[in-house]
Amino acid sequence: MFSIDTYDPLNVPKAVGDEIWIIDGPVIGFQYLGMKLPFPTRMTIIRLASEKLFVHSPIRLTPELKARVDALGEVACLIAPNTIHYAGVPEWQAAYPAAQSFCAPGVIKRAKSVDMTVSFDAELADTAEPEWADEIKQVMVRGGYLSEAVFYHPKSNSLILTDLIENFEAHKIKSPIWRWLVRMFGSMDPDGCAPRDMRMTFAGHKESLRKAVDQMIDWAPERVIMSHGRWYDHNGTAELKRAFRWVMK
Repeated sequence: MFSIDTYDPLNVPKAVGDEIWIIDGPVIGFQYLGMKLPFPTRMTIIRLASEKLFVHSPIRLTPELKARVDALGEVACLIAPNTIHYAGVPEWQAAYPAAQSFCAPGVIKRAKSVDMTVSFDAELADTAEPEWADEIKQVMVRGGYLSEAVFYHPKSNSLILTDLIENFEAHKIKSPIWRWLVRMFGSMDPDGCAPRDMRMTFAGHKESLRKAVDQMIDWAPERVIMSHGRWYDHNGTAELKRAFRWVMK
């Protein structure tokens, strides 16, 4: 597998705003065209007013990570935000059997296609679930291969994406071939975007995607968090307009 540096320290909650943390995880291998490509992982945790935790895109769970998460509050909502990010959910379900699990449309079908069994309590839509509706807003982005739920946390003025923007940093990529591929895909910092091949999944959904992007921009986030690469800790709305210029044409 090609190599890439992680965002150390790993498995440690890093506060990025009021009641919101990111946790950077280990590199995973993503199968693509017969290659195993390295992706650093990142999950986001929001603590609700009830002190219950909203866990977005759970990463690999370790005893040390579990102890640190438990110190933040009670894990209540596990989120599989798109049709690629769901593999970490089952071990979190086993560790937190009282938590509810939510997934983007298509996740269960996708999991079955790779012989993985995972169950969820509800499927995400444009309307926020009652568990977090008063504190987190959401919009669903629907495509052919990829559907992704996008979340906005007003208290911290943070937008949470998964793969709709990827923003790899060249100096962290050790393989010249992988570095070249990332540039070709159009996902290299400082001009990270959705990979070009992923954009094709929205060919028949451009109008609904444009409306979803308009909503993200209208929220005017200061921060934009994504699962892969450097996230935006300031100037988030401008970064959205730049990264989604391929949609707004």
